[in-house]
Amino acid sequence: MNRESINKLLNNLSKTKFRGSFHLNQNMKNYVKEKGIDKIEKDAYFFIRKRLAPLNIPNDGRQTPMKANSHPVFIAEHATATCCRGCLEKIHYIEKNKELTEEEINYIVKVIITWIKKEIE
Repeated sequence: MNRESINKLLNNLSKTKFRGSFHLNQNMKNYVKEKGIDKIEKDAYFFIRKRLAPLNIPNDGRQTPMKANSHPVFIAEHATATCCRGCLEKIHYIEKNKELTEEEINYIVKVIITWIKKEIE
């Protein structure tokens, strides 16, 4: 998916009541700027591989914290509908009952990082 498609997706998601309610607070913006986007991207890969990529996720739908003081990637996951396998299937058409491919993981991280970059601009 190219940058234009991702921006269109994010724009559409931001217009929904639930997805549009997520934003990085100032502390999270400062954290991203302090750590750098490369570190945040590494964290995103780690979280996606651990929490979303496996075939079986025992707590699917509850594995991504929504707290305002959690990690910026977690907030981005909710804003971008990449927070659980159900949302991935419904919004991104990534099948639920299989292990994620490296291509799918790369796509998810790209969506998350694009959203975070928009938030800190």
